[in-house]
Amino acid sequence: MGIQTAMDRITESASIIEAMRAADDLAFEAGRDPGVRTLRVLSAALSADDDLAAIAAVHALAEMNDEEAARLLSSLLSSPRAYIVEHAADALGRRPARPEAIGRLVRLVADGGFAGMLAQHTLEKWSAGAAELLAVALETACTGTLSPDARARLVETMGLVRHPLAVRPLRAWASDRSAPPAVREAAVAALGQRREPVAISTLEDLVVEGGAIGELARLALIDAEPAPTAHRADEGLTVAQLFLHADIDPSLSSAGSGDNGGIATLLVRLGDALVAEPAAVQRVLTLSRGTTAQAGPDLLRVAGGETGHVYGHIPLSAPPVTSAAAWPLRVSVRRGIRRLLRAAGRVDVLHLRMADVGSLAAADVARELGIPTVFTVAPDPHSVIASLERSGTLTREAFGPADLTEHFWFRTHLVQSLAASAAHSVFFPRPSLERDMHALVGIDMTSHPERHTVVAEGVDLDVVDRAVARARQAADGAGHTPAIAELAALLDALPAHRRRLPLLVTVGRMHRIKGMATLVQAWADGPLRDAANLLVIGGDLEHPSADEREQLDRIDVTVPAPERATRGLLLTGHRSNDVAAEWLAAARFGLPGRAESGGVYVCASLKEEFGLAILEAMATGLLVVAPDSGGPATYVDDGDTGFLTETADPAKLITATERALARAAAGDDGAAARARDLVAARFTIQGMAAKLAPVYESVALSEAELQRAAEQLV
Repeated sequence: MGIQTAMDRITESASIIEAMRAADDLAFEAGRDPGVRTLRVLSAALSADDDLAAIAAVHALAEMNDEEAARLLSSLLSSPRAYIVEHAADALGRRPARPEAIGRLVRLVADGGFAGMLAQHTLEKWSAGAAELLAVALETACTGTLSPDARARLVETMGLVRHPLAVRPLRAWASDRSAPPAVREAAVAALGQRREPVAISTLEDLVVEGGAIGELARLALIDAEPAPTAHRADEGLTVAQLFLHADIDPSLSSAGSGDNGGIATLLVRLGDALVAEPAAVQRVLTLSRGTTAQAGPDLLRVAGGETGHVYGHIPLSAPPVTSAAAWPLRVSVRRGIRRLLRAAGRVDVLHLRMADVGSLAAADVARELGIPTVFTVAPDPHSVIASLERSGTLTREAFGPADLTEHFWFRTHLVQSLAASAAHSVFFPRPSLERDMHALVGIDMTSHPERHTVVAEGVDLDVVDRAVARARQAADGAGHTPAIAELAALLDALPAHRRRLPLLVTVGRMHRIKGMATLVQAWADGPLRDAANLLVIGGDLEHPSADEREQLDRIDVTVPAPERATRGLLLTGHRSNDVAAEWLAAARFGLPGRAESGGVYVCASLKEEFGLAILEAMATGLLVVAPDSGGPATYVDDGDTGFLTETADPAKLITATERALARAAAGDDGAAARARDLVAARFTIQGMAAKLAPVYESVALSEAELQRAAEQLV
């Protein structure tokens, strides 16, 4: 189409998402015709006011086999626009090493953050052809005046340089007891990636030292060992699943805290259901974040061939960071995932679900170990971008600064990359699934439909049914379970006149996407406050993350903490899935003298790809208020089992909630029964497992056929 036409498609596109997709064509045209005019068109875009066009031009420069284009791209590392620097650091990884750029990339690594991760990734790619230059540059940089964390990042990067020159400084840093702990730990972990005898000898000496360094050296020695022999071919399937940003355990004790949202609950229930199915899956390995102390025992269980649902922890430094801030952990995350998957002996399928650093690192490991992946494709952040653009919050002219914090460009391309490399793609139900996938993500689901499967998420109906039975008994005056007693104590803090009102309930993470503060504002500033009390379940209130703090600060502006109970607001923090289920059921039936029956569940999320908490509320018989796009629109019968609305509009959210409260007050048990029957028929965790097990089996069989074909050619 020509470079100018390709650029016009970006600048004249009707939406941000359309412009981002058109950037691929611009890059293709730049690579096809790397001439003087192409360079002029891209240079003009870099100096214009359209952030999208400028970012697209940066990535197009990387596709040009042209010395002048390469020099321009390198010079962008010194741009006064931070978002241009970030994208240049990423784009340079697709070019051969540029000596003049190494120093600036090293400085970005030292500075840390998302840009530092991108710069480190580029330097890792360059280490194949410029290892000596990188080793010298990194060692020299470490002699300067740096913070311990900055030095640790450079030491970690030195560990990625595959050259004997890197071994000597790594050994020195690892053995230096006067060095900051972060520096020593980075060096010890890096030595585990080396096979040189002197590196192994150093690690063995450090094991004797004991303490945190000794534990880490022991793990590094495991990393340095040859891969164990795979399990017998006649054993059942081993499926690995990953969600890095949660503390996942069988009891779901941290559900709703930090990033421990519905996905953490889902993976526990799903893993149990998969191994309980009379199907091919014999072992499920669920990976999440953890500590160095947990990593050793986990490896023993995994390597011992334990079947059933097994948990493995990837050791990360405390305190936990949010998913948005976790990108700089790419190398340590990759190392931890690799260690566990190698210990498993043979992993038949790795299921990835998020466009985050965990999936980025796991995809690298899967390629290295030859493990096929299944990827659950969701238009995230595509849906968020579209929603923010519709509301006027995000514009193409101000896209760059927004991208600095949200990493929209990188994450959308990561979704495309993970989907393209997956052996099979899984999709959530959506009202216009094929159209949305094509328009937002660029996936044609009609092409090779055998590689695409629509799978609804599911809830554990046994847990919900037990919760309903207990809440019904409490409403009839029977004794309280511990969960109901805890809720009763919370409600006792309300003024007497407010204990005659029903409950609005919401469950989820304290994150701006989940709309907790938005819901509190809509409730507090309008007629809803006089009609119901508001129960917000989720978040770590004692030690909030940055995302949780942002939501809590917004809530406190609307309802100051000392006034919460007086005004009818209850912030409980996170609770286990079982406790949350009982509280949802209690909102439906009420608690005598503390809460009226006829409560309503409200989800004020900016977007919900599926909405497990909404389904759990429906299964208890609660009427729900939910977003009118994404997954909920496929299962909420608007006006019957709930009300769909544009949750980003407070007025519409209030109106929908008022309608739901009025409907609930009328006591329509038929709607409750229909909601529960719908969940039982279509959205159980057992049904989800039954749908996924054949997918895993087909992927494993296809991979085995490919392996046999390859062996015949050797």
